[in-house]
Amino acid sequence: MEVIKLVASLSSQAAAILVLLTLAAVQTQTAKAQSCTTELTNLNVCAPFVVPGATQTNPSPDCCAALQSVQHDCFCSTLSIASRLPSQCNLPPLTCGN
Repeated sequence: MEVIKLVASLSSQAAAILVLLTLAAVQTQTAKAQSCTTELTNLNVCAPFVVPGATQTNPSPDCCAALQSVQHDCFCSTLSIASRLPSQCNLPPLTCGN
């Protein structure tokens, strides 16, 4: 009987640890997503250099600093997601010239 209680106790402890690890992973992903959003928002200072018809072609130091602060994974994931949006909205794929 004691063995069964011990196994039940270990199982509930293992389940509790698994729940805590899962929560920690979710919080980490949420923090990364929030950080990515902030990093991308900071790129607004680059708008004068990238919008069609821009007269300023050289990025400002603020733009360069904002771009440098964006994590590689954040930037690449955003571009990947953006490239899939037209098909997910039932629109033709975007084709861009040089």
